[in-house]
Amino acid sequence: MAQMNLVGAINDALRVEMKRDERVVVMGEDVGRVGGVFRVTQGLWEEFGDDRVIDTPLSEGGILGTAIGMALYGLVPVPEIQFADFIFPGYDQIVSELAKMRWRSGGEYAAKMVVRTPVGGGIRGGLYHSQSPESLFIHVAGLKVVCPSNPHDAKGLLLAAIRDPDPVLFFEPKRIYRAAKGEVPEGDYTVDLSKAKVVREAKKRDGAVTVLAWGAMLYEAIAAADKALEQGVECEIVDLRTLWPLDVDTIVESVKKTGRAVIVHEAPKTCGFGAELVALLNEKCFVHLEAPPVRVTGFDTPFPYTLEMDYLPLAHRILPALVETARF
Repeated sequence: MAQMNLVGAINDALRVEMKRDERVVVMGEDVGRVGGVFRVTQGLWEEFGDDRVIDTPLSEGGILGTAIGMALYGLVPVPEIQFADFIFPGYDQIVSELAKMRWRSGGEYAAKMVVRTPVGGGIRGGLYHSQSPESLFIHVAGLKVVCPSNPHDAKGLLLAAIRDPDPVLFFEPKRIYRAAKGEVPEGDYTVDLSKAKVVREAKKRDGAVTVLAWGAMLYEAIAAADKALEQGVECEIVDLRTLWPLDVDTIVESVKKTGRAVIVHEAPKTCGFGAELVALLNEKCFVHLEAPPVRVTGFDTPFPYTLEMDYLPLAHRILPALVETARF
């Protein structure tokens, strides 16, 4: 197996699938010669040429609308939106057309495509380059939403997403693009789009806490769990990986075991995906809960520049929630 970071793993997945399926087309702003703003598509233009690695105008609505048309004619487009913050000019194309195509045509047409985009803060990008809009897409029926935390999963999930018959939003946590490294199998493999992963298992129930996280926040949750263990609090950490469809069984099994849950995400608290997870836990695990589920999130403000590290739910903000929930 090769040692890769997140950028290399995603690049490798695109290369593997473009070799396997000639219908796969990569498109977006500067994805060709430049290789994208984060160099995720570097080298693909040289290997596959202008017809399959397409530099587009700076028009997110145009990129996504064109990609949907290509998908309806049998291609498998993988458009890149340079930052998730810029996806909103194309939001109507995604929620009104892409998500509804299979339903409105009675199954006759399907727009099979993957929208890749970097999400989250931690790179001093300010309010227009740091947002986490996952809940806005999870709410829309017909879309799948993925957010990997490590290179192995990033490659396997992207390959699975490109082959999936439904449209997928593939959110890439840019803070760990090069920081997250690990062994990645060479060649072809997939990771199931509907399965979470227990990355740390709690060995006891009394005082244990289930932590639900994804993307870059998984590492903050792990760091907080290490500190919590010094205070006698053991954590079972679940990496959701695919936000929708959600692996309800793995979440419920873990929370029934520990009786407690802390949810961590970068997006603002109000109507963030954590709110849906809390509702789910109350519906499925109410009689097993030993404490109210807790959310550690971003704040209900625009993403700041100078106060970025105060806004992000880093380990020092997660730790008190773990300890207080365990001792409730």
